[in-house]
Amino acid sequence: MKKMMKIASIIGARPQLIKLAPLSKELRKYHKEIIIHTGQHYDKKMSGLFFKELDIPQPDYNLEVGSGSHGYQTGEMITRIEKVLIKEKPDLAIVYGDTNSTLSGALAAAKLNIKTAHVEAGLREFDKSIPEEINKIVSDHTSDILFCPSGLGVKNLAKEGITTKVYNVGDITLDLAKRISTNTNLEKSILKKYNLKKRDFCYMTMHREKNTGQKKRLSNIVSALENISKTIIFPMHPRTAKALKKYKLWGRINQIKSLKIVPPIGYQESIMLIKNAGKTITDSGGVIKESYFLKTPAVIIDDTTEWTETIEDGWNIIAGADKNKIIKYVNKAVKPKRHREVYGNGKSAQKIIRILNNYLSENQG
Repeated sequence: MKKMMKIASIIGARPQLIKLAPLSKELRKYHKEIIIHTGQHYDKKMSGLFFKELDIPQPDYNLEVGSGSHGYQTGEMITRIEKVLIKEKPDLAIVYGDTNSTLSGALAAAKLNIKTAHVEAGLREFDKSIPEEINKIVSDHTSDILFCPSGLGVKNLAKEGITTKVYNVGDITLDLAKRISTNTNLEKSILKKYNLKKRDFCYMTMHREKNTGQKKRLSNIVSALENISKTIIFPMHPRTAKALKKYKLWGRINQIKSLKIVPPIGYQESIMLIKNAGKTITDSGGVIKESYFLKTPAVIIDDTTEWTETIEDGWNIIAGADKNKIIKYVNKAVKPKRHREVYGNGKSAQKIIRILNNYLSENQG
């Protein structure tokens, strides 16, 4: 590199912090990084703890947009991000994942002719009723450099006519998950905390609007849990708790003896529970792939997933909100066909930095 560049990392939700953590460390070896936090998911206490846990520098800007409709959230974010970008004049903006923060950052940068890189590009569920699907497509088509987590992402982009500056760098969350999962002291303390034995419990997460916003789906999932005797550790998302109370399912779910509902937990604790669980039950894209990384079979309580390689290899299976399928797949012994390094080897951040440094060298004035 001829000179240090200014790079804006735009984030707003917990999954983006997980992607930012390994890349930020590498970025700061060569460049000046500015972190712009939109506040899409923003709780001062939780946010502070999460930055500390993942060893991420505190954001330079907290835009504090908060919750709201997709239109409100996206509009506010674009306006507020634009002001920061005009003030800071970064050489490059980086957006992560598929949230409204991703879309807003990509659009704000593109309108200001700021070069943009999209980390976790090319993922598709081929269902435009999913808000995140729109975010992915638009972000990919407005970004200049596309970092895909697997070869499938590269193929998806090629089908849409995007073939230049597209790179398969592996999944950046594997960098962090791989490092945390080797901490044996942490592993012992987490198992002791919940009084668990390895592979003798299930780990569950549920937060997607598809499940929390429909009484029938949520009721079916609760019914399935009532018929599973295995111990299930369930850190409950505030949205899920609110929905259970709204649909008068709170009393039922609290009577399930095998279900241990706990407050939201940190990333390190989540990784250790995934690693040691016999199965995971989830609608989270992050947990789906982390289960695959750590060789724990997952029962997906969603109707689609962009992480199709985990299905192909037999580790994960889609149950949707079908009560009988959830019960069947949680209880069924799984013999996966294979386990490939389709998401890289845990060195994605280093690959991204090499590509970015070459790109910035070629394009600097």
